[in-house]
Amino acid sequence: MKDTLAAVGSAMSVPRWRSLLFVPAHVPRFVETANERGADGVILDLEDSVPRDQKGEARKRLPESVAKVARQDASILVRVNRGLRALAADLDAAVMTGVDALVLPKTDSAEWVLEIANAVSELERERNLPLGHIRFLAQIETPGALQRLGAIASAHPRMVAMALGPEDFSAAVGGSPEFDLLLTPNLSVLFAARAAGLLPLGFVGSIGEFSDTRKLREAAAHARRLGFAGALAIHPTQVVIFNEAFSPSAQELEWARRVVAAENDAAGRGLCAFAIDGKMIDPPVVRRAHEILALAGSN
Repeated sequence: MKDTLAAVGSAMSVPRWRSLLFVPAHVPRFVETANERGADGVILDLEDSVPRDQKGEARKRLPESVAKVARQDASILVRVNRGLRALAADLDAAVMTGVDALVLPKTDSAEWVLEIANAVSELERERNLPLGHIRFLAQIETPGALQRLGAIASAHPRMVAMALGPEDFSAAVGGSPEFDLLLTPNLSVLFAARAAGLLPLGFVGSIGEFSDTRKLREAAAHARRLGFAGALAIHPTQVVIFNEAFSPSAQELEWARRVVAAENDAAGRGLCAFAIDGKMIDPPVVRRAHEILALAGSN
């Protein structure tokens, strides 16, 4: 079964998630406008932003909510709860046509990912849905999970992305979501995700800070320089900033095109390394240029 899912997973393209916007699934006015915010994906949240006594209603409304936020070029994700009873109800509600991925909060082991993957596979078969279509974004929110990041990242073919939950992680270690505390765990998630071929999402800072746009813009630009592919947003203001920060600039595109053109010329002369503007360009730098062009959809 896992081999079948691995084949399905390898055939599916890695999504471009510069911005994923959380939307409380129990608030109709937020759901109504979610697809107008320009995010690469919308996360219909059944977890922290939904009061316990309204989770049942949020689940009932999920098919309607999925239909409302659907947009041809955007992904639809659902964040489920961690507790077993709530998780079972969430999976029963969320495994449906139109949902591209589940966000798994407080992921702390590969075994937990496998349990959820098996349940999702059962539901897909029962409902005649494409096996393996629904993928997983794992949120790392406890210090214990940092010791098992490699296993979590490669736990199942459904895994597509990982992100540190800065607020929950900081609370779990008894600290505040500040740069010094969050840098190492963010980098750990980045390295584990890249090693497994997953998207690393996040930035070094509090996800709750959205009013200081200058600070947020700097944090997002820094995250991209570190190697992150995108970030999770809790406010529409963050979406525009993340879309810009995790996209190549005009200067980057110009540089990348020059590198690729020079690469083609050097290859014709039997060279693997060459110089541009007094700087040596070798295969790792050329690869970065191709990745920049791929991000922009350029040839």
